[in-house]
Amino acid sequence: MRKFKTFTVPREGEKISFKNKKLLVPDYPVIPYIEGDGIGTDIMPAAQKVLNAAVEKSYGPGRKLVWVEIFAGEKAFKKYGEWIPKETYEAIRFFMVSLKGPLTTPIGGGYRSLNVTLRQILDLYACVRPVRYFEGVPAPVKSPQDVNLVIFRENTEDVYAGLEWKKGTPEAKKLISFLNKTLKARVRPDSGVGIKPISAFATKRLVRKALQYALDNNRKTVTLIHKGNIMKFTEGAFRDWGYEVAKKEFGKLTVLEEELRGAEVPPGKIVVNDRIADSIFQQILIRPKEYDVLACPNLVGDFLSDAAAAQVGGLGMAPGGNIGEGTALFEATHGTAPKYAGQNKVNPGSLILSGAMLLEYLGWKEAAGLIYAGLEKALRQKTVTYDLERQMSGAQLVSTSGFADRIVAHLNESRLPQPEAVS
Repeated sequence: MRKFKTFTVPREGEKISFKNKKLLVPDYPVIPYIEGDGIGTDIMPAAQKVLNAAVEKSYGPGRKLVWVEIFAGEKAFKKYGEWIPKETYEAIRFFMVSLKGPLTTPIGGGYRSLNVTLRQILDLYACVRPVRYFEGVPAPVKSPQDVNLVIFRENTEDVYAGLEWKKGTPEAKKLISFLNKTLKARVRPDSGVGIKPISAFATKRLVRKALQYALDNNRKTVTLIHKGNIMKFTEGAFRDWGYEVAKKEFGKLTVLEEELRGAEVPPGKIVVNDRIADSIFQQILIRPKEYDVLACPNLVGDFLSDAAAAQVGGLGMAPGGNIGEGTALFEATHGTAPKYAGQNKVNPGSLILSGAMLLEYLGWKEAAGLIYAGLEKALRQKTVTYDLERQMSGAQLVSTSGFADRIVAHLNESRLPQPEAVS
């Protein structure tokens, strides 16, 4: 086993490997974790407690998550003088699958965002956000149970790779002059200017992953989201390249919506369609049952994943994972909430559910299923943290650790789900 300077690898752990596009998971995999800033100190131990209990209940001593802490954010800066030490990147690559709490964005130059930096340097190109309803969670829509989406958001391009120049700078003036004089554009001279790249390469691999996920998880449709009616060679190209992947690489397993013309979907085939970005926002509100897996460019996917999460109770119950070729970093989708740090108060649901995604990624679906069952039972019995308690009549307020304890108690009462029953 490789040695690291900033942390010690537990002797009992083994490394996950990736061969022939498949994870090879030992019974005692080493799972690096980044505690996170702010409330990370509260929610990471709660999530680990739930994950450990689910694995033990499902597999007994035969399997175990071997945790090792690696460093990023404020803790890394205090210990090593760096916001993200080089060994943190190396550890995530080496051990393949990791869990992360929320990270702050440093004030000043150097980083747009620590989260974005991790995704881009590690080439974790697919931000995967499952959005489903858990019975008992207060929600602002009439039928939140109808929402069951998985959003694939491209993680490396569009505004994440955007270039921009401030109004009045020499660079902005030069670019505006070039656009107006050479390309006959009409850009006002007092503009700030930006460029967002969307490539065929990045689009195709994102859509390919979304289609494969749909096939592997018995999903019925994959919808390409875009603003191609206006931005034809970036957003519109995202749609066109997506259809190209569906037809050339998955042609025997997919059918285009336009080819159906109202007919029944052939057995065993996934429907591929597309929707304009502004239209999909209202459609997932009024007709969420019609949508299943959504593949999106970066900015639209950012808006859409949070908007969809709001329908089922908000970011406190929204998991997420950033996935590349084998390497995956699962994370809480909310911020650091520093004013609540150390108070053992906040909802750990997002990180717990992200941990369940991690278990599913390992192929340990029985343990993930127990977490879903235990969480839902705690919600139905209204033993919840303050964010949910204040929205529920007759609820019992519990702490962050207390909520984790309730989930553990319920999952230990549960029968083991069959792997095929876990979505």
